[in-house]
Amino acid sequence: MKREQWATRTGFILAAVGSAIGLGNIWRFPYMAYENGGGAFLIPYFFAMLTAGIPFIIMEFGLGQKLRGSAPAVFSRISPKLEILGWFQVLIAAVIAVYYVAVIGWAISYLGFSFTQSWGPDANAFFFGEYLNLGDDNSPSALGSLQWHIVVPVIIAWAVSFYATFTGVKGGIERLSKVMMPLLFVMVLILTIRVVMLPGAAEGLNWLFKPDFSALTDPKVWSAAYGQIFFSLSVGFAIMIAYSSYLPEKSDINNNAMMTVFINCGFSLLAGVLIFSVLGYMAQQKGVALTEVVSAGVGLAFVTLPSAIDLLPLPWLLGPALFLALVVAGMSSHISIMEAIISSAIDKMGWTRKKAASVICGSGLVLSLLFATNGGLLLLDIVDYYINNVALLGSCLAELFLMAWVYKKLPELRSHVNSVSDFSIGTWWQYTISFICVGLLTLIVGNNLVTAVSENYAGYATSDQLLFGWGLLTLMLAGSAFIASRNNQYSLVSEV
Repeated sequence: MKREQWATRTGFILAAVGSAIGLGNIWRFPYMAYENGGGAFLIPYFFAMLTAGIPFIIMEFGLGQKLRGSAPAVFSRISPKLEILGWFQVLIAAVIAVYYVAVIGWAISYLGFSFTQSWGPDANAFFFGEYLNLGDDNSPSALGSLQWHIVVPVIIAWAVSFYATFTGVKGGIERLSKVMMPLLFVMVLILTIRVVMLPGAAEGLNWLFKPDFSALTDPKVWSAAYGQIFFSLSVGFAIMIAYSSYLPEKSDINNNAMMTVFINCGFSLLAGVLIFSVLGYMAQQKGVALTEVVSAGVGLAFVTLPSAIDLLPLPWLLGPALFLALVVAGMSSHISIMEAIISSAIDKMGWTRKKAASVICGSGLVLSLLFATNGGLLLLDIVDYYINNVALLGSCLAELFLMAWVYKKLPELRSHVNSVSDFSIGTWWQYTISFICVGLLTLIVGNNLVTAVSENYAGYATSDQLLFGWGLLTLMLAGSAFIASRNNQYSLVSEV
């Protein structure tokens, strides 16, 4: 079966940027900075961008474009033993898709609220109390009942992802990306220009940009920075390999990769300016420290953005436009995650795209209802921690180590990407991956494992850590091994 291709280079760039730019930038980046010291977080973040983000995305674009397949297919073509890594990455994407869609559901709800600013004068109390109905029990296992005002928008989000993946690369993903991404940029830029002029905004920006050098000795800050880079750029969990597999044979890999990284990180910074300007304003209005404005970092965007909208002229117009942009950001990323999973099923099982999209999106919808309950926020928090700090970073370390040191594919891959690109990357690329990326990730993942074993994340009960942390990771490893052991349908492609 002939593999689909992007119709235009612009379509691919916007789709890749659409995957990279999402709620990871507007929702996750600011709260990661908020919880990791603001300016103290930015130094390792940009270091991670240069030493890991750019080299990693060039590698994944090259692998996907050269070997023409989903992550399991690509790794299987390098060595059959590596297929299990590809499926582990697909399962990381699957778990992220299931909880990420809940946050998109929140954004869809807030799109409705924004027409009348129905969150009232206290956006913090509204989000955690009235909207999420968060229970008093601080346990992710105390799910409570389904919240139908969250279930309905979650179903809407799944319907959009189903349409995009069901109709294919050109018909769905590329067409939607060309509309969604420019709209998102314009809306966030307009709002940012407005909020930086608020009283107190300078205090928030100072907190974001003024580094606390003592925090650079904290491994958790470095782990958060690398995890955010990989999460936001969609590397290490099957997405960029899948997307780049639809590139034509002659595609400028290096330029496409650089553009994706710099646009993504620039947008994260823009979102940080937006959120922290509002935080500074709110702190001044309430007469409290900036770190006391929001009850929990995970809800940061859903407290600060409504507060920002209340300050705008024509809030009934600009508010819906902003939350529409937030929904767009989330949907573009969710579509890319689902494409990574669906393309893997198509390659492995020989399913049609329509069958794969129907089965996988339907199953995902059912599982995501767990995050539309009273305890959904706490469940999301603990699952996100283990997926990003253990599974994703561990997967990235394994992929980079295997390509650099075990199978020694980097020289051949560098030769390939240089042969199709307008500018060439030097041997610095190989050394960065082999030594800096692998070395730092080994330290970070090792520290994360020790921390996760010795400390209960966020004070959750040990039983919750075992069930939603280690239990989930064990299930993913077992599932990866089982799927990889099945007979595959992969066609032969020239190897790297």
